[in-house]
Amino acid sequence: MIDVIIAGGGPTGMMLAGELRVHGVSVVLLERDPEPTKVVRALGLHARSIEILDQRGIADRFLEAGTTHPLAGFFAGIDKPAPEKLDTKYPVVLGLPQPVTERLLAEHAAELGAEIRRGVTVTAFAQDDEGVTVSLDDGTSLRAKYLVGCDGGRSTVRKLAGIDFPGEPSRVETLLGEMEIGIPWEEAMPLMLEVRKTQKRFGVGPIGGTATYRVVVPAEGVNEDRAVMPTLDDFKEQLVKVVGTDFGVHSPRWLSRFGDATRQAERYRSGRVFLAGDAAHVHPPTGGQGLNLGVQDAFNLGWKLALVVHGRASSDLLDTYESERHPVAEEVLNNTRAQIELMKVEPGPQAVRRLFTELVQFEEVNRYLIEKIIAVSVRYDLGSENDLVGRRIGDLALKGGGLYAQMHSGRGVLLDQAGTLSAAGWADRVDHVVDVSEELTAPAVLVRPDGHVAWVGEDQAELEGELARWFGASV
Repeated sequence: MIDVIIAGGGPTGMMLAGELRVHGVSVVLLERDPEPTKVVRALGLHARSIEILDQRGIADRFLEAGTTHPLAGFFAGIDKPAPEKLDTKYPVVLGLPQPVTERLLAEHAAELGAEIRRGVTVTAFAQDDEGVTVSLDDGTSLRAKYLVGCDGGRSTVRKLAGIDFPGEPSRVETLLGEMEIGIPWEEAMPLMLEVRKTQKRFGVGPIGGTATYRVVVPAEGVNEDRAVMPTLDDFKEQLVKVVGTDFGVHSPRWLSRFGDATRQAERYRSGRVFLAGDAAHVHPPTGGQGLNLGVQDAFNLGWKLALVVHGRASSDLLDTYESERHPVAEEVLNNTRAQIELMKVEPGPQAVRRLFTELVQFEEVNRYLIEKIIAVSVRYDLGSENDLVGRRIGDLALKGGGLYAQMHSGRGVLLDQAGTLSAAGWADRVDHVVDVSEELTAPAVLVRPDGHVAWVGEDQAELEGELARWFGASV
């Protein structure tokens, strides 16, 4: 029996596969498309995503493959510089096309021993007390302890599980593609900049070092059939309407469309079946949060599944995946919808946009909005009044190096500044690090494998209660 089957080989599925393999869980990932996608729906990684890659020791691969850019204008395209001293060692956005992100995550998962099968589609599944039997389109079936649907907004796994996907349908739609233009960029750029002063859903820009340009333009309406892709003529027509010229676009590499629907799965778990990424939530791409949200879902779920698969923790631990991640996605749906409203060209939204532009001049407002976008302000409600508990922890500087370097194995960390505590009964799951940091005022912190603080204090009995809560019974 396989431990976990993952349906869907996008960034969420690949991240989950790698995370499960870090913990020694057997994984088979099933991806419908026979070849990796060339469609660039997401353009980069935000701070929290870079942090979690750093916690597993692979951030350098992504940083070397991408380009860092300032965190300016990420809330509804309001052109203000990022606030100073953001609470992260990565106060940037990492420009990295989605296919590159997927490739690097797939390589990491494969290096760790994940089995990746392409050109395979899930057609049905049946679960019982011991596992899930998954039927495939080639007539074969697989058996696993758990199934995770990372198969996108039209998730087959979600539909087969009978999980509702309520929310708001698309009200506006945008065309997106990569193509060449027929006029010099020096002529196109002033036109693009002038139109973007008011139309934030439009843009034309070169893709570094190539003759290809990324083109984004509002669509005529909303196409109810999501399988129907736009044509080059559709792009030309809309460019003429919005800009007055079609820029002589030609030779498209790929063409696509996206809407502003906001939907969220009613629940993230049905017995032994889970949802993550776009299978659990869809929203407008404003702020570049979608890919990052899915990768962070996977990071939350992976270590919990591993503990349960290995018999260390009870299946109740898996319920915390939904209780923690559902509110986070709900907030992303909310802020992306708000941004879409601020980007509309009608007088009402434009008046609100002018007001927001004034408010963002205040450092605290700017920081609040940017930290929301880059997900470093996320705090899970773990039932503690201590403000640090539930928050992700930064890469604290220790005498022995950075904290994240202690987390590459995917285990929990007890950072004990006084050296008076013990996690001996959990030594196979938690590393006891006796070291000090000028950045930490608490005597000790228990950090979960996903980098969130589970406990703060100096009482051994309290510590053991939290160790048992998050890592199972002592040995």
